[in-house]
Amino acid sequence: MWNKLNSMTMPVILGGVVLSRRDVVTGIDIGTSNVCVIVGEIASDGSINIVGVGTSPSGGIKKGIIVDLERTVEAINTAKSEAERMIGSKISEVSVGIAGSHVGLINNRGVVAVSRDDKEITEQDVERVLNAARVIALPQDREIIDVIPREYIIDGYDGIRDPVGMLGVRLEVEAMVLTGSMTSLRNLLRCVEIADCEIESLVLNSLGNGEICLSRDEKELGVFLIDIGGGTTEVSFFQGGGLRDITVLPVGGDHITNDLAVGLRTTFQLAEKLKVEQGCALREMASEEAKIEIEGISGRDKRVISPHELFSYIEPRILEIMQLCSQEMARMGYNTIPPGGVVLTGGVSMMKGIAELAESIFDGPVRIAQPEYLGVKSPIYSTAVGIIHYSLRNNTVGRPKATDSKMGFIVALWKRFKAFITDIWE
Repeated sequence: MWNKLNSMTMPVILGGVVLSRRDVVTGIDIGTSNVCVIVGEIASDGSINIVGVGTSPSGGIKKGIIVDLERTVEAINTAKSEAERMIGSKISEVSVGIAGSHVGLINNRGVVAVSRDDKEITEQDVERVLNAARVIALPQDREIIDVIPREYIIDGYDGIRDPVGMLGVRLEVEAMVLTGSMTSLRNLLRCVEIADCEIESLVLNSLGNGEICLSRDEKELGVFLIDIGGGTTEVSFFQGGGLRDITVLPVGGDHITNDLAVGLRTTFQLAEKLKVEQGCALREMASEEAKIEIEGISGRDKRVISPHELFSYIEPRILEIMQLCSQEMARMGYNTIPPGGVVLTGGVSMMKGIAELAESIFDGPVRIAQPEYLGVKSPIYSTAVGIIHYSLRNNTVGRPKATDSKMGFIVALWKRFKAFITDIWE
């Protein structure tokens, strides 16, 4: 089941060029508004070319949690089929993003003695110390997703990023343990399995976004990454090269759509269209002369409104989201913006004037981030593209694993879940 992409040799035909299946990796972002499937081709130099893109409206998820299994599977299949048509081959193995709404972070330390007689630290020692950091007490309804090292410490010398090859007697790690709700993870894995895909790795959405949206300097100096999605807004803080804290707010773009639908007495579909095509976050960007025609509910007479009236419904919700983000930043210990500033991504970040409004709220530099790849130059694709980059950088896909012990904790987690799922649902 867990054969990796590079152990398969079936060719992929794309524009007359034959690609090997081992050179292709897929990331899936199962969001509240959309499911995005991105297929990347791994070049010989390690770079990634986006060769397949598929999107589908997501109707089975609310606030990052799966509430309708059938509709979620349908959305995954639709997006996957669209990407498959582009690459001319079936997608069978994927890396899947995990929303932060049910994820918890626990700081823990692991300590081991270096095993070799010459005291050279090996990859096996690193694996052992990370396993030691996993030894924590958890409630029965939660499971460890991953362990992310913050720094390694060798015989009291800290700040070490990669200890392999160094000499020492005692190896320690300061790590961040990601835990998730058993129910949410189980339902996510079940949906992907029904869609006829095998999971290579699970990636926290914030970590994926950090790969594609943030520069190395920003992550070192300190930066807030705000992903404003359909049902939730994730606020992540990066510093010292890695993720330090994360929080998820239960408010997003769908709340703006709901405000428009109720206030303008129109359908959700039209309200969403108005938000995307006509919405703006700053009054001076709203045209004074243009008129917008909207349809009533159930065939009622059409009405004409001004962009300023549309703005009056959008601005309060955007302000609320930004103010809630500011409160969470303060809770994380930052009453002022860190040197890296604030980076916005997610579908709502495409709204005109939102960066300028955010700068006035946060009193610091704000920019919009999006993938710089042809065909996916939009913040809505940031998470899926980032999942691919994170998976490859952390060697979770694209290379064979010799033994089950080296498959990674996520693989073992999925095997346990699969056995449990089979007993419950089949």
